[in-house]
Amino acid sequence: MKLGAQRHADGKLRCAWCPADPLYTAYHDTEWGAAVHDDRQLFEMLCLEGAQAGLSWLIILRKRETYRLAFDGFNAQKMARYGAAKRRRLLLDPGIVRNRLKVDAFISNAKAYLEIRRSMTSFDDYIWQFTDGKVVRRRPLYLGEIAPSTSQSDAMSKDLKRRGFRFVGSTICYAFMQAVGMVDEHQRHCWVARRGKSP
Repeated sequence: MKLGAQRHADGKLRCAWCPADPLYTAYHDTEWGAAVHDDRQLFEMLCLEGAQAGLSWLIILRKRETYRLAFDGFNAQKMARYGAAKRRRLLLDPGIVRNRLKVDAFISNAKAYLEIRRSMTSFDDYIWQFTDGKVVRRRPLYLGEIAPSTSQSDAMSKDLKRRGFRFVGSTICYAFMQAVGMVDEHQRHCWVARRGKSP
């Protein structure tokens, strides 16, 4: 089994899955596993995790700023009103993944997100209920100890789909939970884990 840390050029040990790419390294060090409670940020990350399906996360990271421009800063109220002309423009935008199903999913997700906001106090309260409002912290030694999904991500996926979200399978939901700090799973010898707290 592969050990859970690799030493980068700056001398720091990081999770074995983190490539030695400056953009990805910064994401690992400052974002991944850090708790997010802002509704818009949570919505953006859920959409981007869906966009990653079948691709590497580094591709999405490199396109994140153009995604924000293309989708009005992930303003769900604007996104929910996108019509056919806007969809056509998005599918011509080289700054995003030009996949019709994924573009349409962002729009349907915006509508489902707004419905949750209307029926509950916040999207934050809704999404964090799947971990009872707490950070699930694990410190696996080996990459093989990190599961692709859990009963919590299964429950999230099932409920999101019921509410009209798309590209929210359990594996995507678990990656989302890790990304927004609902699950903090930095590996045991990673410098972020060893400093004793999440980023």
